[in-house]
Amino acid sequence: MANITSRQQLIDYCLRALGEPVVEINADDSQLEDRVDEALEFWRQYHWDGIEKIYLKASIRASEIRLTTNTARSFQLPEKVIGQTSGAIAEVCRETSRESNNNLLLVRNVVGTFQNGETIKGNATQHTAIVSSVSLGEYDKRYLELSDLIYGVTRVIPFNNASSSKNIFDLQYQLRLNDLYDLTSTSIIYYKTVMNHLALLDLELNGYPIFRFNRMQNKLSLDINWESDIALGDFIVVECYRALDPNEYTKVWGEPWLRHYVIALFKKQWGQNGKKFQGMVLPGGVSIDFQGMYNEAIEEIKQLEDELMNKSAPLDFFVG
Repeated sequence: MANITSRQQLIDYCLRALGEPVVEINADDSQLEDRVDEALEFWRQYHWDGIEKIYLKASIRASEIRLTTNTARSFQLPEKVIGQTSGAIAEVCRETSRESNNNLLLVRNVVGTFQNGETIKGNATQHTAIVSSVSLGEYDKRYLELSDLIYGVTRVIPFNNASSSKNIFDLQYQLRLNDLYDLTSTSIIYYKTVMNHLALLDLELNGYPIFRFNRMQNKLSLDINWESDIALGDFIVVECYRALDPNEYTKVWGEPWLRHYVIALFKKQWGQNGKKFQGMVLPGGVSIDFQGMYNEAIEEIKQLEDELMNKSAPLDFFVG
């Protein structure tokens, strides 16, 4: 079999499987494209090779007010800036990774909507500037935007200074520093017991971040106290399931079950298009049983879907 590594190669292969070019397939190109999309979506949802478990990293960023001049540093921490037209208010903040842009004013706790072109004024420095554009960051939106390819989220893991082993005031850091000086001469049983106990205390006292995700919205909402539980610049690691992108992983187009399913969908479309001509005799006295073709395709589709949904290894449960 020819190596199938693109969408068009898959379509051509399936048309040849149905008889083209010996037989003319009565289906429009747009109909065939729609059927490929349907097959790919079904394959991603139920096939064990259609989804991969990954960990995505996202930074909690401040909101951005871009100014028409390079005077962002004229505003001081933690003064409030007020839109002179909109009346919107925000608190000036800083992020080390983005402080080099002198026309970018970073803010948080935005109340109201700043307008492009309006003048903002600091309540402490009395400095003024003109707004070029405004975009809200994750800190003010209270959610993370995920890709369309994310099908489900199973866990959210916060990474901040409090959970880092580099923090010398952290209990785990002190344990490693003072008690675990040499794994070759001490028992790891004590270390394992203490670490499990610390993990239990952390779970009981702090718990895991509560989240909500629906892939129709592409929004991962974190139900936390944003003022105390997280800080600007902290990272969130999202354990999730992502559908394979066939444009990146081109072997998807040649997956055997997907090929057979697309062929069945093409046959169904061909039969659907031709049912209105059922019983019509073509030139040369030839007639095609489009209804029979349609029924045959329906049965093939049912068998393929049953094979995938009831005879495949199940994926881990995920939300989304």
